Amino acid sequence: MANKVMITCAVTGSIHTPSMSPYLPVTPEEIADAAIGAAEAGAAIVHLHAREPDDGRPTQDPEMFRKFLPTIASKSDVVCNLTTGGAPTMSVEERLQPALQLKPEVASLNMGSMNFGLYEMLNRFKEFKHDWEKPYLETSDDRIFKNSFKDIAYILESCSNNATRFEIECYDIGHLYTAQHFLERGLIKPPLLIQSVFGIRGGIGPHPEDVMHMKRTADRLFGDQYYWSVLGGGRSQMYVAVQSAVMGGNVRVGLEDSLWGGKGRLAESNAEQVSKIRRILEELGLEIASPDEARKMLKLKGRNEVDF
Repeated sequence: MANKVMITCAVTGSIHTPSMSPYLPVTPEEIADAAIGAAEAGAAIVHLHAREPDDGRPTQDPEMFRKFLPTIASKSDVVCNLTTGGAPTMSVEERLQPALQLKPEVASLNMGSMNFGLYEMLNRFKEFKHDWEKPYLETSDDRIFKNSFKDIAYILESCSNNATRFEIECYDIGHLYTAQHFLERGLIKPPLLIQSVFGIRGGIGPHPEDVMHMKRTADRLFGDQYYWSVLGGGRSQMYVAVQSAVMGGNVRVGLEDSLWGGKGRLAESNAEQVSKIRRILEELGLEIASPDEARKMLKLKGRNEVDF
């Protein structure tokens, strides 16, 4: 499916802790401002987590999402994509609640259980503001991010009446086959939005051959029934994004995936990363999709059909 390039911006996430960057949005006001700024810079979709404003701890309380979603919707036309991943420490029932109750146009869904190691970040970050941050990273060497077939079906079936489409997150080749399985079961319907994730410890690496292998496999499994997007973790963010775009895919950037704006320099906002990838893609002669163009491409239900 050759179209304009959709840029997704993952605004805050649960991987990085507040101590890692002063620019990571934590409060509802900061998250709203970051999402609106990303939209103004060219993001068609914003991928959203929530945090406790006092200490930045990840939360899936729908009421915390309600503190920033109406502001984003009133000040931009960006597509809001809510996480069902939350954090690996949460139950699937807890992770589901924002998508179930708020009925977004898009929600994310990981296609498999995996080791999810964040402990290597301790080599780069030594000082922490909050008591939960260091143990959260330290214990990730024994942490499994659980997404069983039953869990995936539970999320899809629970949201089936909401007309929410899913950003199908695939951290490895086997996750593509899992997506095919749920497509065959009729629990997900085309056009699929396949988000291939590279460079997270426990998943596939960010080597160009890994990126091409993902794309070849997705093409074989889904043909013209899907849109392909990528995110690269950390320093691989931009070059994985560019490789995807020149291969006909879409891109995701944002402070959830990488805190960096350049070698050894923290990005000062999500909008900075969106502006950077947009500038690169436009220099390559590629056109950027607007939110409404993304809605048309993905056959979304529309911004007026959400519950926020």
